Amino acid sequence: MHGAPTARDTIVALSSGQLPSGIAVVRLSGPMVQAAVVLLAGSVPAPRIARFGTLRLPDGSPLDTGLVLFFPAPHSFTGEDSAEFHVHGGRAVVDALLRSICGLKGCRLAQAGEFSRRAFESGKMDLLSAEATADLVTAETEAQRRFAAQNGNGGHAALYADWRMQLIQARALIEAELDFSDESDIPGSVSDMVWEDVAALRDGIEAHIAGYGKAEVLRDGFDVVLLGAPNAGKSSLLNTLARRDVAIVTPEPGTTRDLIEIVLDIDGLKVRVTDTAGIRETDGLVERLGIERAFARAQAAGLVLILEDMTKPLPVKADELKQRVLKVGTKLDLLANCREALGYDFAISCVSGQGLQDLIDCIAARAQTDIPRLGELVPWRLRHVELLRLGAGHLSAALKNGNIGLELRSEELRLAANALGRISGAVDVEDLLDVIFGQFCIGK
Repeated sequence: MHGAPTARDTIVALSSGQLPSGIAVVRLSGPMVQAAVVLLAGSVPAPRIARFGTLRLPDGSPLDTGLVLFFPAPHSFTGEDSAEFHVHGGRAVVDALLRSICGLKGCRLAQAGEFSRRAFESGKMDLLSAEATADLVTAETEAQRRFAAQNGNGGHAALYADWRMQLIQARALIEAELDFSDESDIPGSVSDMVWEDVAALRDGIEAHIAGYGKAEVLRDGFDVVLLGAPNAGKSSLLNTLARRDVAIVTPEPGTTRDLIEIVLDIDGLKVRVTDTAGIRETDGLVERLGIERAFARAQAAGLVLILEDMTKPLPVKADELKQRVLKVGTKLDLLANCREALGYDFAISCVSGQGLQDLIDCIAARAQTDIPRLGELVPWRLRHVELLRLGAGHLSAALKNGNIGLELRSEELRLAANALGRISGAVDVEDLLDVIFGQFCIGK
């Protein structure tokens, strides 16, 4: 790298996965792209057509054979001249390629998210699309992938732009009355016509904000908590779901004293299952703290499974959780007859596997009801929610303060419109860019 990094530098990075790998993709963007391609490949290939050939180091010695692609500005991801080298994914090959490119004046290694930031700054994407791209890269489940892909299709941007335009039009009507109130072609009290629409818009924004909880469940996982008396089979169920020994299982009561969490992919949904301390009367300080944590975690869970050993039932009271509780009888394989399993939502055996699939299917169905429906637009990042709340707050202030004068009420509408504009980057967001794009991986 030559000198301090600038926005006019040509940036380069490994954009594919961890090395070593079968193929490595090295991406470039900036004014020196064509010079770098000529240096390594001899000439620039036709735009958007992959060309196979030998890549050579600056001294003329062969580096590797691979593909070269060139994307001229402005028809590229970043809006600048861009190129890709597809080479063998050995560390030495990629290191030599990166050193050769960075040896050119004005070329340097890219910082985290710098390609996407340049795409934003050149108008190729808005902040919502950039964030959706980051979510797509980090998606762990099929549901997360679908949601991230949907978020990148412009639906949110169109919704927020429409709301912002409604506010701009409302301000125009109000200011027309302020500026031309004595003109015959401007109806008196025209601003009175807009407040009903503003109130409806505020209500719509608040309803939209309420959907954030669904996005949290999709991103962070549907919470399932296991409660029950000691030796009710909680740890056995956790190990069975995880398909490995996560929790210690012994006949001794009180083995589990803290929260033990696993993350599962059930039907494409992220599900977090938490084992907890056995619920019983105890004088032990550590065990008592574990029981308190168990109930605290259950209070915030999307679903609580109260497990009970059907051979030695020890009921656990959790009346305050009844809307989100399933009663699960365990050790079905030890029962003499099925009548002993009556009174339970599910009866299972972690030894034989009886009833487990039915329980898992029920967990998946409950999780589905707590995530956004396909096509449903909900805010999916706290940044969006904070700006939406800020905008709704300004609208509420404009609606409540009817005695402060139209000028001040119009200013509240302007502030609300600015808050909505900051979500997609339509209004100055320079102070946010380092934070947003700094969360991306190198090479994206």
